[in-house]
Amino acid sequence: MRAVVVNSFGGPEAVEVVETEVPRPGARQVRIKVAAASLNPVDAGVRAGVFGGAGERIGLGWDVAGTVDAVDAAGAAGAAGAWSVGDEVVALHYGAVKPLGTHAEYVVVDADAVAPAPATVDAVHAATLPLNALTAAQALDRLEPAPGRSSLLVTGAAGAVGGYAVRLAAQRGIAVTGLAREGDEEFVRSLGARHVTSDAVADRAFDAVLDAAVLGEPALAWIRDGGRYIGVIPHAEPASVRGVETGAVEVSADGARLAELVRLLDEGVLTTRVAETYALEDAAKAHARLDEGGVRGRLVLVP
Repeated sequence: MRAVVVNSFGGPEAVEVVETEVPRPGARQVRIKVAAASLNPVDAGVRAGVFGGAGERIGLGWDVAGTVDAVDAAGAAGAAGAWSVGDEVVALHYGAVKPLGTHAEYVVVDADAVAPAPATVDAVHAATLPLNALTAAQALDRLEPAPGRSSLLVTGAAGAVGGYAVRLAAQRGIAVTGLAREGDEEFVRSLGARHVTSDAVADRAFDAVLDAAVLGEPALAWIRDGGRYIGVIPHAEPASVRGVETGAVEVSADGARLAELVRLLDEGVLTTRVAETYALEDAAKAHARLDEGGVRGRLVLVP
């Protein structure tokens, strides 16, 4: 099968499409025939060596939508159901340094990471959900904002993680302010933000900040004494000041939680955004487009 890998770190030119053996599922695993897999900023970080793995062949890709192609002989029951060949699914294949990712024709993932595919969108759109929506949901869990009582600022509110965070928080009854570039105000308001700003001010004294834009220390100025800050890059959160609790979410593969997010997508609470699609063999071109910036929505690879 074909798979996208890096054998040495660098820019888009480091991305290779290689022929490799089709992986076999182990205990409590399923193999998915990939229909679509989105490209995320973390993939660019892996490609550049941010997460280590020098000297190894590293497979790219975390998100996948496709069809169960094989299961472990003992069965493949996961947190969101028991999987059978032919089931249409989505999954998060966690891990920065792994020999094969989801940017391939087939991928093996733990059964607990799998959820039923959405019924209301195609595989290309479904592939944009797992990593970003799970990150947003798990970050909100860490912040524990109280409906009707807590104020939340989401930076990067027009982005993939930030957009899901705004929508999920608004659905819970949280007063959300979105920090986004000028021109994105209408979109962020459509997600449920009560206020949108391109320049948050300190005197608002938010109870919490979800820093999807990775602003770091400057974002602490917008949090009240004793409030909370959650970033989206593990172990990269700023040091605490004024009693502000700081941390960062490390997304985990959770099929049951992903199934809840799929349900919200099917109910119209969540929406997906696809910017462009690329053939698997054009993965390097997709990376180059990601590096250019200004992408609204996700780039998606289609085998």
